[in-house]
Amino acid sequence: MRIISGNKKSIVINAPKNLPVRPTTDKVKESLFNIIQNKFELNDCRVLDVFSGTGNVSYEFGSRGCSDILCIDNNFNCIRFINKTAKKLGIKIRTKKIDYLSFLKRNNQKFNIIFADPPYSFLLKDYLEIIDIVRKNEILEEEGELIIEHRSNISFIDKVKEVDERNYGSSSISFFKKASL
Repeated sequence: MRIISGNKKSIVINAPKNLPVRPTTDKVKESLFNIIQNKFELNDCRVLDVFSGTGNVSYEFGSRGCSDILCIDNNFNCIRFINKTAKKLGIKIRTKKIDYLSFLKRNNQKFNIIFADPPYSFLLKDYLEIIDIVRKNEILEEEGELIIEHRSNISFIDKVKEVDERNYGSSSISFFKKASL
Protein backbone atom coordinates (compact mmCIF):
# COMPACT_ATOMS: atom_id res chain seq x y z
CA MET A 1 0.00 0.00 0.00
CA ARG A 2 1.10 3.53 -0.58
CA ILE A 3 -0.23 6.98 0.13
CA ILE A 4 -1.17 8.45 -3.21
CA SER A 5 -1.31 12.19 -2.55
CA GLY A 6 -0.96 14.94 0.03
CA ASN A 7 1.85 15.70 2.44
CA LYS A 8 2.66 11.99 2.94
CA LYS A 9 2.59 11.21 -0.80
CA SER A 10 4.47 8.08 -1.93
CA ILE A 11 5.03 6.68 1.57
CA VAL A 12 4.71 2.90 1.44
CA ILE A 13 2.93 1.18 4.30
CA ASN A 14 3.68 -2.47 4.90
CA ALA A 15 1.00 -4.18 6.94
CA PRO A 16 1.70 -7.42 8.78
CA LYS A 17 0.66 -10.49 6.80
CA ASN A 18 -1.46 -11.81 9.67
CA LEU A 19 -4.05 -9.00 9.58
CA PRO A 20 -7.46 -10.22 8.33
CA VAL A 21 -7.76 -7.48 5.69
CA ARG A 22 -8.23 -6.72 2.01
CA PRO A 23 -6.84 -3.19 1.57
CA THR A 24 -8.42 -0.90 -1.00
CA THR A 25 -6.25 -1.02 -4.11
CA ASP A 26 -4.31 2.05 -5.22
CA LYS A 27 -6.41 2.28 -8.40
CA VAL A 28 -9.69 2.30 -6.47
CA LYS A 29 -8.30 4.61 -3.78
CA GLU A 30 -7.06 7.12 -6.36
CA SER A 31 -10.47 7.21 -8.08
CA LEU A 32 -12.24 7.44 -4.71
CA PHE A 33 -10.21 10.48 -3.66
CA ASN A 34 -10.53 12.20 -7.03
CA ILE A 35 -14.30 12.09 -6.48
CA ILE A 36 -14.16 13.05 -2.79
CA GLN A 37 -11.88 16.04 -3.33
CA ASN A 38 -14.29 17.45 -5.90
CA LYS A 39 -17.10 17.34 -3.32
CA PHE A 40 -15.50 18.13 0.04
CA GLU A 41 -12.96 20.45 1.62
CA LEU A 42 -11.13 17.74 3.56
CA ASN A 43 -9.60 20.16 6.09
CA ASP A 44 -13.12 20.76 7.42
CA CYS A 45 -14.37 17.15 7.36
CA ARG A 46 -15.10 14.68 10.11
CA VAL A 47 -14.48 11.19 8.71
CA LEU A 48 -15.58 7.81 10.00
CA ASP A 49 -13.72 4.81 8.56
CA VAL A 50 -15.76 1.67 9.30
CA PHE A 51 -14.01 -1.70 8.92
CA SER A 52 -10.73 0.23 8.93
CA GLY A 53 -8.45 -2.80 8.57
CA THR A 54 -4.96 -1.45 7.90
CA GLY A 55 -6.11 2.19 8.00
CA ASN A 56 -5.15 2.58 4.34
CA VAL A 57 -8.02 4.94 3.45
CA SER A 58 -7.66 6.92 6.69
CA TYR A 59 -3.97 7.61 6.06
CA GLU A 60 -4.97 9.01 2.67
CA PHE A 61 -7.54 11.29 4.32
CA GLY A 62 -4.90 12.43 6.83
CA SER A 63 -2.28 13.03 4.14
CA ARG A 64 -4.76 15.23 2.29
CA GLY A 65 -5.44 17.48 5.27
CA CYS A 66 -8.24 15.84 7.23
CA SER A 67 -7.51 16.00 10.96
CA ASP A 68 -10.74 14.54 12.39
CA ILE A 69 -10.65 10.84 11.53
CA LEU A 70 -12.16 8.00 13.53
CA CYS A 71 -11.31 4.42 12.62
CA ILE A 72 -13.37 1.56 13.94
CA ASP A 73 -12.57 -2.10 13.60
CA ASN A 74 -13.33 -5.14 15.74
CA ASN A 75 -9.82 -6.59 15.38
CA PHE A 76 -7.35 -5.59 18.09
CA ASN A 77 -4.32 -6.14 15.82
CA CYS A 78 -5.78 -3.86 13.15
CA ILE A 79 -6.41 -1.10 15.72
CA ARG A 80 -2.91 -1.51 17.13
CA PHE A 81 -1.40 -1.31 13.62
CA ILE A 82 -3.40 1.84 12.79
CA ASN A 83 -2.33 3.55 16.03
CA LYS A 84 1.32 2.66 15.47
CA THR A 85 1.30 3.72 11.81
CA ALA A 86 -0.61 6.98 12.39
CA LYS A 87 1.86 7.95 15.11
CA LYS A 88 4.80 7.14 12.84
CA LEU A 89 3.27 9.19 10.01
CA GLY A 90 2.28 12.07 12.28
CA ILE A 91 -1.37 11.78 11.25
CA LYS A 92 -4.06 12.43 13.86
CA ILE A 93 -6.37 9.39 13.87
CA ARG A 94 -8.59 8.23 16.70
CA THR A 95 -9.37 4.53 16.90
CA LYS A 96 -11.99 2.42 18.58
CA LYS A 97 -12.03 -1.38 18.79
CA ILE A 98 -15.71 -2.15 18.44
CA ASP A 99 -18.12 -4.08 16.28
CA TYR A 100 -19.52 -1.87 13.52
CA LEU A 101 -23.18 -2.50 14.42
CA SER A 102 -22.61 -1.67 18.08
CA PHE A 103 -20.84 1.54 17.13
CA LEU A 104 -23.34 2.69 14.50
CA LYS A 105 -26.34 1.99 16.75
CA ARG A 106 -24.89 3.81 19.79
CA ASN A 107 -22.94 6.60 18.11
CA ASN A 108 -24.07 10.19 18.73
CA GLN A 109 -21.49 11.98 16.55
CA LYS A 110 -22.15 13.26 13.04
CA PHE A 111 -19.72 12.87 10.16
CA ASN A 112 -19.25 14.51 6.78
CA ILE A 113 -17.94 11.29 5.26
CA ILE A 114 -18.54 7.72 6.35
CA PHE A 115 -16.40 5.25 4.43
CA ALA A 116 -17.29 1.58 4.91
CA ASP A 117 -15.31 -1.27 3.39
CA PRO A 118 -16.95 -4.40 4.82
CA PRO A 119 -15.71 -7.91 4.08
CA TYR A 120 -16.61 -8.97 0.56
CA SER A 121 -18.56 -11.87 2.10
CA PHE A 122 -21.30 -9.36 3.05
CA LEU A 123 -24.66 -9.92 1.44
CA LEU A 124 -26.85 -7.15 0.02
CA LYS A 125 -28.99 -7.23 3.17
CA ASP A 126 -25.90 -6.56 5.31
CA TYR A 127 -25.02 -3.46 3.28
CA LEU A 128 -28.62 -2.29 3.40
CA GLU A 129 -28.57 -2.65 7.18
CA ILE A 130 -25.60 -0.25 7.36
CA ILE A 131 -27.42 2.23 5.13
CA ASP A 132 -30.57 1.94 7.23
CA ILE A 133 -28.75 2.49 10.54
CA VAL A 134 -26.86 5.52 9.18
CA ARG A 135 -30.20 6.96 7.99
CA LYS A 136 -32.20 6.22 11.15
CA ASN A 137 -29.52 7.42 13.55
CA GLU A 138 -28.80 10.54 11.46
CA ILE A 139 -25.04 9.98 11.59
CA LEU A 140 -24.33 12.08 8.49
CA GLU A 141 -24.12 15.87 8.38
CA GLU A 142 -26.62 17.55 6.02
CA GLU A 143 -24.26 17.56 3.03
CA GLY A 144 -22.54 14.33 4.08
CA GLU A 145 -22.07 11.12 2.18
CA LEU A 146 -21.91 7.44 2.99
CA ILE A 147 -19.40 5.68 0.75
CA ILE A 148 -19.35 1.89 0.55
CA GLU A 149 -16.74 -0.25 -1.16
CA HIS A 150 -18.16 -3.61 -2.25
CA ARG A 151 -18.00 -6.44 -4.76
CA SER A 152 -19.04 -5.40 -8.26
CA ASN A 153 -21.84 -7.97 -8.35
CA ILE A 154 -23.67 -6.04 -5.59
CA SER A 155 -25.83 -3.12 -6.75
CA PHE A 156 -27.95 -0.61 -4.87
CA ILE A 157 -29.60 0.94 -7.95
CA ASP A 158 -33.08 -0.46 -7.20
CA LYS A 159 -32.72 -0.32 -3.41
CA VAL A 160 -31.97 3.33 -2.63
CA LYS A 161 -33.49 6.58 -3.97
CA GLU A 162 -30.25 7.80 -5.51
CA VAL A 163 -26.81 6.22 -5.67
CA ASP A 164 -23.68 6.91 -7.69
CA GLU A 165 -22.02 3.54 -8.38
CA ARG A 166 -18.53 3.30 -9.84
CA ASN A 167 -17.05 -0.04 -10.96
CA TYR A 168 -13.35 -0.91 -10.93
CA GLY A 169 -13.05 -4.53 -12.05
CA SER A 170 -14.16 -6.77 -9.16
CA SER A 171 -14.58 -3.78 -6.81
CA SER A 172 -17.17 -1.03 -6.80
CA ILE A 173 -17.71 2.11 -4.79
CA SER A 174 -21.19 3.46 -4.12
CA PHE A 175 -21.83 7.03 -2.97
CA PHE A 176 -25.00 7.87 -1.03
CA LYS A 177 -25.91 11.46 -0.17
CA LYS A 178 -27.73 11.91 3.11
CA ALA A 179 -30.85 13.06 1.28
CA SER A 180 -30.97 9.82 -0.75
CA LEU A 181 -30.83 7.44 2.22
